[in-house]
Amino acid sequence: MSDGMRPGDPARLGGYDVLDRLGDGGMGTVFLARSPQGRQVAVKVVRPEFSHDEEFRGRFRSEVNRARQVPPFCTAEVLDADPDHNPPYLVVEYVEGPSLAQVIRDRGPLGAAQLHSIAVGVATALTAIHGAGVIHRDLKPANVLVAPGGIKVIDFGIARAFEATSQHTRTNQMVGTVSYMAPERFDASSGHTVGPAADIFAWGALVAHAATGRNPFGGDSPTAVAMRILTQPPDLTGLGGALRELVARALEKDPAARPTARELLDELLTAANQRGAAETAQRLAEMPTVRTAQAHGGADQGRRSKPSAGRVGSGRRRWLIALGSVVAVIAVLVPAFLFGPRLLDDQAGSAPTGSAAAGSQAAGGASAAASTPAATPTASPSAAADPTQAILTGQRRILVHVVEIDRDLSLPSYGEVEVGGGTGKDALFVLEPDGVDYMIKSLNPEIAHRPCLGVKRDGDDNKLLVGAECRPTKATRFSITPEGKDDKGRTAYVIVNEEYGVVQWSPTKSEIYVEFMGDAPVDTHFSLVDRGAV
Repeated sequence: MSDGMRPGDPARLGGYDVLDRLGDGGMGTVFLARSPQGRQVAVKVVRPEFSHDEEFRGRFRSEVNRARQVPPFCTAEVLDADPDHNPPYLVVEYVEGPSLAQVIRDRGPLGAAQLHSIAVGVATALTAIHGAGVIHRDLKPANVLVAPGGIKVIDFGIARAFEATSQHTRTNQMVGTVSYMAPERFDASSGHTVGPAADIFAWGALVAHAATGRNPFGGDSPTAVAMRILTQPPDLTGLGGALRELVARALEKDPAARPTARELLDELLTAANQRGAAETAQRLAEMPTVRTAQAHGGADQGRRSKPSAGRVGSGRRRWLIALGSVVAVIAVLVPAFLFGPRLLDDQAGSAPTGSAAAGSQAAGGASAAASTPAATPTASPSAAADPTQAILTGQRRILVHVVEIDRDLSLPSYGEVEVGGGTGKDALFVLEPDGVDYMIKSLNPEIAHRPCLGVKRDGDDNKLLVGAECRPTKATRFSITPEGKDDKGRTAYVIVNEEYGVVQWSPTKSEIYVEFMGDAPVDTHFSLVDRGAV
């Protein structure tokens, strides 16, 4: 809730007009502010007593530098910071929506579909965070916001870069919330360093809490909880199925036995595909486009970037593209369960809560949220008819439309991909999800022996799209990432093979090919045109 402005609160911080106080934490105060471009942002201001501590200022600077590298995939985007200001402050996007902790308090444990969406969203956020060399260190339900555009993991005010851990963190300066701390956080003598695996442990405790309404290592004091974490197995009563097994692995005492964030994500999505995750498609929200991270809150914030901008020559770009496709699915799942009629049926007339994405939970433990009025989100009237989720889970036939030339891919009987008018049986495809990637399968019965698109090198080392056996290989797995809209308002995608490069159209050769683009922009986009149930 909003705390209201107090005497002595600043009216302006740098170029930001302060509008309201969102809350206080052990590290500082979070304010709602307006950027020079008119965008609402959350500004976290460090407490004066910390700002004069050179050790703290060094830690803050290290954290901000790394936090700026975290892409905004299920995380609150870092927009600006001034470590040299007195006091220092951090600016991140303002997220309107309750925390997961508040949802559980108000509604109790989550249902299966809701729980799975949260598990996927937080695993996606950790994949992005760890990929940037950052450890969250205080992941918990209060630091997960559930907003109309999807979930957001917040509070990078205490995230530590790998390089900064030894430089700025003493063993007696532990940051985090006991119930979600990994064993290695308590036992320095174990020889285990505190790395990304500590966040995986917190993910397991968070998912267990969301499923049952209680912590799996519950105790009557922080000391009792810590002892249970060190010595006892988790209590996962009430959590079943494949998710229980994955949570149990995440809560292993030995950090080396826990899965990575990417492994979590792959297994969660595989489990979703196996059990038909599209049962929530009747309340899909409109799929958003992936925004490019803005480090300093420039004039382009909040504006959709032009559908190009792909530097995919590096491994970092490839995993970003894979994450983007996951975020697109999360964005259509999470709003449906949080803001749909089932959860709003007894909240008519009540305004939703906006939460501070700025890291409203600081080192001391208090969580802050805003009470900025906002229109009550509801499911879109057209959501039930939106085929996006059904397409992404392989339940709809599609045309793979090349946006730039207004033509469609086809796979004729001789097995080399062409473009055409999209009218023949060789132009129909279906997506087959494989973890965070997809296989693209032709429905042409004349090529049933090699129906999936794959990359093949010819004698001149050109890489072409051809028909291949439908089994997941480096040649047949593609990421499909939303980037903008086509001229008909449909979502446009970039299709990338991690091993060989971007699927492109050559205007000079009039053919589809695959190559790494290096520093060149991606200039071929595809829309997935619904052609009915499989």
